[in-house]
Amino acid sequence: GLGEPALPQDTPANHPVSSFPLSQLAVFPCPRVNRSTDQLICLSGQPANRPTNQRVNLLIGLQPPLPTGQLVNLPANLPLWSTQPLVPPPPSMSTPLDSARALLKAEATALAELSSRLDGSFTKVVELIASHSGKVVLCGVGKSGLIGQKIAATLCSTGTPAIFLHASDAVHGDLGILQPGDPVILLSRSGTTAELIRLIPVLRSFKAPLIAIVGNMQSPIAAQADHVLDIGARPEADPLGLVPTTSALLTLALGDALAAALMTHRGFQAADFARFHPAGQLGRNLLLTVGEVLQPLERCATASPGDSLRETVIAMTRFPHGAACVLHPDGTLAGLITDGDLRRALGRGVDINSARAQDIMTQNPVRAHALMALGEAARIMEDRPSQISVLPVTEAATQRCLGLIRIHDIYQAGIV
Repeated sequence: GLGEPALPQDTPANHPVSSFPLSQLAVFPCPRVNRSTDQLICLSGQPANRPTNQRVNLLIGLQPPLPTGQLVNLPANLPLWSTQPLVPPPPSMSTPLDSARALLKAEATALAELSSRLDGSFTKVVELIASHSGKVVLCGVGKSGLIGQKIAATLCSTGTPAIFLHASDAVHGDLGILQPGDPVILLSRSGTTAELIRLIPVLRSFKAPLIAIVGNMQSPIAAQADHVLDIGARPEADPLGLVPTTSALLTLALGDALAAALMTHRGFQAADFARFHPAGQLGRNLLLTVGEVLQPLERCATASPGDSLRETVIAMTRFPHGAACVLHPDGTLAGLITDGDLRRALGRGVDINSARAQDIMTQNPVRAHALMALGEAARIMEDRPSQISVLPVTEAATQRCLGLIRIHDIYQAGIV
């Protein structure tokens, strides 16, 4: 380096001095630093002696001032002092697809970094919420408010009572929802949201523990909160670097992380989740079993292994559920013939008059059991390279065939 440069009087303390050969650095404003004679700006660029996937963010005073967003060429080994690490907004993209890909990559990188930032502060917040017998209150405005509503809904569905309180409505009567001691989570990317700052003294009167989720650890909200969770000071990932994209995603992800941690802390299970979701497909998959929605054997096409293929096709036409169950004399499942099996057999030139059911059936097919949850049956059908639309249903102990279950039976509307 060139030695320690002269720092402005109001430069944040404890910033190490470094020298890097840099070029073509994007100019971003530094709103928390004020210098009367120079424009003090943040620069982000690629040090020549670092890997290409690493960037540094630097603070420098330039004279005369440059408009925000322009590029400036700097001489090599310019003495600089570093600020909080940031990643600049993605550069202008030549096509909408380029812009979309750049945004997704930037957000994925931000999420990965957020996971590494979680520490003991996060654990303390989890323990605070888990030990409280009442509810959690999420509070925010604008996009942060919308994210807060989603976090509150996720917490409720995973065993943590929660509600969203709009910061503006709170001071017009909605504070009645707050009970003494209820933890309040304040959401603000900047940490300077005026509506939240004005609300903090009122929340203190309720003896509410304050948890801040912010992107600025030196902000007023962070300074006044009892616990602070940092989403990082990354710029937004849209082409202009202005739209709440990265910050909204990180806040939502941190809320999901809180819900997941609380589920683990409480030993929350699928049966508990089902109690809060009795309707909709989630409820069906968790609460209902295959035996409750299957097509019973008397309404399914059946055949013996020695039956002619013609007779089997006629039975499948009479009961068009997409398959025929081939049964042993004792009623146990010998095999399954699906519509696809028939098409493939005819494609091979099989004569349906002379062929037998056992000639084209699938022996020991994948099957469901009567007590299996619908969700598990759906996974068996869909989580495979070649999806299937119908399963034979058997008794788990005896393998006696009980009927068929179709993907349509699982996803039909309403609980029956």
